[in-house]
Amino acid sequence: MANPELAQKMQSRYRSVELAHQGDEDLGPMKLLPGVWKNADSTRGRGWNMIALPFATEPDSRINYRLLVNQFEETLQFTTVDKAVPNRGIQRPNPATGDLTINTDQFVVTLDYQQSIAQLAAEDRPDSGLAGPADLAIHHEPGLFLHMTNFTTDNLDVARLGTVPHGDSLLGLGESAIMDGPPTIPAVDGLPEGATKDLNSGYLAPYLHYHDNPFKGTIAAPGFPGFDPVHPQLLLQAGMPGNVKRTTVLPFNTALQDAGIVNIPFIVKQANAAVMDSIFWILELDEPGIGGEPKLMLMYLQNVGLDFFPRFDGQPGLIRWPHVSINLMEKVAPPEDAEPYTLMPAV
Repeated sequence: MANPELAQKMQSRYRSVELAHQGDEDLGPMKLLPGVWKNADSTRGRGWNMIALPFATEPDSRINYRLLVNQFEETLQFTTVDKAVPNRGIQRPNPATGDLTINTDQFVVTLDYQQSIAQLAAEDRPDSGLAGPADLAIHHEPGLFLHMTNFTTDNLDVARLGTVPHGDSLLGLGESAIMDGPPTIPAVDGLPEGATKDLNSGYLAPYLHYHDNPFKGTIAAPGFPGFDPVHPQLLLQAGMPGNVKRTTVLPFNTALQDAGIVNIPFIVKQANAAVMDSIFWILELDEPGIGGEPKLMLMYLQNVGLDFFPRFDGQPGLIRWPHVSINLMEKVAPPEDAEPYTLMPAV
């Protein structure tokens, strides 16, 4: 929602770029993000990913895709804040009332992020030989989280700008919220839209395999259920800490208002990233964390819709394949201890 007091404060000062600090009220709903988040201690191996990819199989097979599942570890750094970013505007007078033209400047606070992900283990069906070994760099994304302090549209007060080396850039919008206690993790349908929902159809054989034999990655603990791409949110729901005092919700959806994803021509032609829906939950726990502050964890659920292959359910267009990533990390260091981004070693 709009933050008129913060907007007034931003209006009275010049723009500044500085090191971010946890708890800075100028960041609004993003004030707990500054610092370094990682899969460490109790959250090691808590990142999971599933994606369907075009893949040539036997010449007579109609299943020309493979389903790839990964277990990964992540570092997500929020280090620099850009305050009082001005977007200039005016409101023209109403001729019927004789109102004067007034300035309607919007003021934005931005927080930069750097995301790097390496897989711990991976498998695919059918076996392509391309899943890759442990420690393989599988994602790198620099970007910005934005808080629009005033002149919001439909209460959309946060945004995410991201760029991905595959050739994708995105803008997602959302309405932030703060609640007592833990959040409710929504269910996600991991099956493609526009093909079939029948796991026994043959076409969904890769999904059926991992539904019957959930991917366990490096975890050998008895009773661990594994990652089921048909219901990819289950491990996130099961791993919710039991002592969450308060939750900040930061949702980002590229289908809202004028948001969206732009891709290079090859991506558009082969497997177009058409839409992204992601939710970040900042969890404040009832136990001490770094610097004597409450322990903080960051949980997210992200679903990117990839469009490829004609639908065969009678509807026009292409099949939409869910690409779902989940993770639970903890804050391990303040922004001043963040390390410059370095490429992961080639393997």
